Amino acid sequence: MASLRNLSIFLTLALILATQVALSTSIGVNYGRNGDNLPSPQNVISLYKKCGIKLLRLFEPNPDVLEALKGSGIEVSLGTRNDDVKVIASSVSAANQWVNTNIAPYSQVNFTWIVLGNEIIPGAEGVFATQAMQNMKEALISIGLTNTKVTTSFFLAGLASSYPPSAGAFTDEVAEVMKDVTAFLLQNDAPLMANVYPYFPYASNPAEIKLDYALFQSKVAPVTDGSLKYDNLFDAMVDAVYSALEKIDAGNVSLVIGETGWPTAGNGAITNTENAKAYNSNLIKHVESGVGTPKRPGQNIDVFIFAMFNENLKAAGVEQNWGLFYPNTTAVYPLLQC
Repeated sequence: MASLRNLSIFLTLALILATQVALSTSIGVNYGRNGDNLPSPQNVISLYKKCGIKLLRLFEPNPDVLEALKGSGIEVSLGTRNDDVKVIASSVSAANQWVNTNIAPYSQVNFTWIVLGNEIIPGAEGVFATQAMQNMKEALISIGLTNTKVTTSFFLAGLASSYPPSAGAFTDEVAEVMKDVTAFLLQNDAPLMANVYPYFPYASNPAEIKLDYALFQSKVAPVTDGSLKYDNLFDAMVDAVYSALEKIDAGNVSLVIGETGWPTAGNGAITNTENAKAYNSNLIKHVESGVGTPKRPGQNIDVFIFAMFNENLKAAGVEQNWGLFYPNTTAVYPLLQC
């Protein structure tokens, strides 16, 4: 009997390990901090390293987190607060002050991206994005960071049309802002950061959008858009952004997916650990396969999963339940090899 129990335990562990994934350099996780019960930054960074997470997105500077990141080797996307975008746009000296406070003291941190705000396009701060990026770039160069990419964050609510993907287009107001933004990005070989959540269109229209299509599990004929065929909603949403960029002559701008994921609670049967695990594990496989999207085949893309932890200070319901881990660092569901 003991040998049978041992065999059963072994098989159970093997099944769990088989469903966990190791991350490539293209997959990161957002480190949201809207919780009063989260682990110390040092413990969080240790968890990132233990789980092999090589990219981290921090939405605004935090000295304790930046100290913990020193010497970690993790590539960091550091954001500014939305309220700071207008200030940074006001002068290079304002950008210098921000950089000297939040970047210069942390020379052992690998700052790969600096992001002006989060989802400020569309939004009131969007009109300041280009000048803020320009000032930030000059400030970074002044301390020797010539390879750090400066960008801003776009939310798909700024699309007037997203279906079919080839019809993707910015609203008129957003298009004017994006023309200036993308001119900067192209000049500096920097990507646009876009937040892409298949969960939201599915949750708002489950009668028309199939769950399998949202979870990278389509078992039916792909959705056809001209010569392009889509078997998942993520690719369709990403390609809608590429189409919108093409329509303002910015088709050469690359994308980084700043946020994506699936919540585990807060909206009935569609928010559970099974769907969240299916979405994120299939997302990782899709990105790591290097297939790209139908519009950009074979083009690698960096993706940040939202988020590292469930955050109890966010709005009750779905917003509190995007984490891969509980605040005690226990996995919400088996996904990463930690």
